[in-house]
Amino acid sequence: MVSIIIPAYNEEKALPHTLSELLCQPGDYEVIVVDGGSTDRTHAVVQDFSLSTQHSALRSFRFLDAPKGRASQMNAGAKEADGEWLLFLHADTVLPSGAIQRLNGMEADLTIQAGGFMHRFSGGDWRLKLISFLDNIRCVRSRIIYGDQALFVRRPLFEQLGGFPNQSILEDVAFCEKLINVTKPLILSPSVVTDARKFLKMGVWRSFFRVLLIILHVEFRLPILPRSFFQDVR
Repeated sequence: MVSIIIPAYNEEKALPHTLSELLCQPGDYEVIVVDGGSTDRTHAVVQDFSLSTQHSALRSFRFLDAPKGRASQMNAGAKEADGEWLLFLHADTVLPSGAIQRLNGMEADLTIQAGGFMHRFSGGDWRLKLISFLDNIRCVRSRIIYGDQALFVRRPLFEQLGGFPNQSILEDVAFCEKLINVTKPLILSPSVVTDARKFLKMGVWRSFFRVLLIILHVEFRLPILPRSFFQDVR
């Protein structure tokens, strides 16, 4: 079974589409949404889906609260998960069709311990396509999987590595730096699709510069980026 863990904070705009697409997926899975203290309708959105879903493949649909921060929220969800696979999905990102069944089929192959997906943004903006292209090259080369690439990892290995480190930024990078020391993550396609809304709202070139700085920080061990660099955009 796949435990899909979705950290959320004020995601009333993106979460409905993500959940709608997710609950159309066939396969053996459960969904755990972990809220970090949202002040919008995120809780109500999850309640609506929890009450209305009758999807036969879905084992359970749960809502948890945890201190704000992706590491904190994802670790809280992982503690409650029952699946062999833990899949961490951003609230504005959609899995490709058949992704859960594909992971179900890989459960028996213990040579595969972790992985993620290639990435692209919604819409047709060529600048966002360029960002995804460069980031996918980086990912294939380094095997460092960013949070919006739907990282999946076997639960025993996740626990062995101590989960996501308790830091406010780049927790995905820090975890994957430990992960690649013990296994080679699999990179799957077709891509997950992230809603471009936040990047467009921030400004595409500013977003591009932001991603580039993160890549340089990771690749060349530049000093840690300030927390303000990761400001919330909703």
